[in-house]
Amino acid sequence: MKKLLRHPASDPRQLALQLDFFSENFSSLPAVDSPAPRQAPTAQPAPPVEEPANPKIVLADGKRRIQLKEHLLEYSLRRSKRRSIGFLISDEGLRISAPKWVTLGEIENAIREKQRWIFNKLNEQRERSARQLQPQMQWRDGATFPYLGETITLRIASNANAGIAYDSLSRALTVCLPADAGEQQLKDRVQAWLQLEAKRVFAERLPVYAEKLGVTYQSFSLTSAMTQWGSCTADGRIKLNWRLMHFALPQIDYVIAHELSHLREMNHSPRFWATVQSVFPEFEEAKKALRDQAPETLPIF
Repeated sequence: MKKLLRHPASDPRQLALQLDFFSENFSSLPAVDSPAPRQAPTAQPAPPVEEPANPKIVLADGKRRIQLKEHLLEYSLRRSKRRSIGFLISDEGLRISAPKWVTLGEIENAIREKQRWIFNKLNEQRERSARQLQPQMQWRDGATFPYLGETITLRIASNANAGIAYDSLSRALTVCLPADAGEQQLKDRVQAWLQLEAKRVFAERLPVYAEKLGVTYQSFSLTSAMTQWGSCTADGRIKLNWRLMHFALPQIDYVIAHELSHLREMNHSPRFWATVQSVFPEFEEAKKALRDQAPETLPIF
């Protein structure tokens, strides 16, 4: 079968809305830099700080602990040649990279300053990991999957004249297939239906936000890109991922508003985000909903 998710061709003129998952290491969240409390001497590099071992904070696996009010936080520390203190949240927890000349006390002060961000990201990571443990969709009669933010039920009917119909009242998608049809035929039919629905919904929503922004797009097409929800070129060619049909309309509208806003600001500057907000004030909530969605919870075609 034709591979459904693939990397798009590189286009230097194209700006893309990137997914926070569907990457080689989708569990890792972006690192945040904290300025080092002091800079290394420019004449000669300072020697590494000798820090005495402390059995109260250094664990057997090399991780450290710090008490932050009622919370006991574990973290791993890596010394590097970087000029600032970096924080990274992953499946393994908090990892900190710091220059060799920064003392442990200064690192812990930086942790205290960033503790709200750290705990928020650790909670997001735990929620993401929990979603990844959810069982995958089984392609059979009675299975459920997301469509426009709601859960719909898949019904399979044996019929030589293959057809597909969606009942919005019962929220059931009935797929008619020959009795000897296999699972892949079922997947192909559902995917084709979702792509037709995507064309319909995108064609309805794009003009709405183009008018609000006062811009004109040249064309739009569907994409199955692995790392993008959408993209926009300088000449007004819009691409939108058909898998957005799994999400509620606000998330779809956010991606559309995001891409069309690039026709006014071909960057991700503060002016760009102000443009998005001017037509979609709740964009932060929609952006977070897309970012928090684990790929394992979406149907695999």
